[in-house]
Amino acid sequence: MTTIRVTREALQGPKWQEPNTEFRFRSGQCRQRFGKFVLGNLIGRGGSGDVYHGFQRDLGREIAVKIFPSDRRDMVKRARKEARILAHLRLLDGDYGGFPIDRLEHSIQTATRAHRDGRDEEYVICALLHDIGDTLGSYNHPDIAAAILKPFVSPENLWMVEKHGVFQGYYFFHHLGMDRHLRDQFKDHPQYQYTAEFCAKYDAPAFDPDYESESLAFFEPMLRRVFEKPRNSIYKTE
Repeated sequence: MTTIRVTREALQGPKWQEPNTEFRFRSGQCRQRFGKFVLGNLIGRGGSGDVYHGFQRDLGREIAVKIFPSDRRDMVKRARKEARILAHLRLLDGDYGGFPIDRLEHSIQTATRAHRDGRDEEYVICALLHDIGDTLGSYNHPDIAAAILKPFVSPENLWMVEKHGVFQGYYFFHHLGMDRHLRDQFKDHPQYQYTAEFCAKYDAPAFDPDYESESLAFFEPMLRRVFEKPRNSIYKTE
């Protein structure tokens, strides 16, 4: 279920009105409408806000709506950043490129394999986003993924993401008349084996149409934690 996040202050704005009475949730009667979103029953409460069952009218889908306290603009800012990343990742949906699964499922499957193998959250999110640049830069997508991740991950994981395209080429470059051993130019680099292992264990096998991956929503809390605070940035203030 997709999560939509708004502030409690927004709930008090003029856009709120009584919902159309013909709409009903499976779990109960709807309560309020805010633009294209309809707010339903309370699901739960947490330290950062309340979560409601909801419905997105333009897409006809059920959602979860998280409402932040109006004085926690920092939470809203982080939520918006997370939402933008996920929205861009979803652009890979339906892009097969000749493979048996699309690139979104490939990304989720790569992350699932890494998670089930015991990798930490930062590594798993690198696996999830390693191909996120495919829609913007088909010829240099690893660079785009690395640019997004750079402020938030270790140098080791950053190098792995940045160079994974060359290392992944070991498994298919020769079918395109290219040199599958291009990765060997980095054979003396300390991250060579680390990156080769990422491709061998997670990236290369993650085109299996019969593999049961976790949902994208499963990785959202991990994404939130990894992107919560930058490690390296000229804009970092503390």
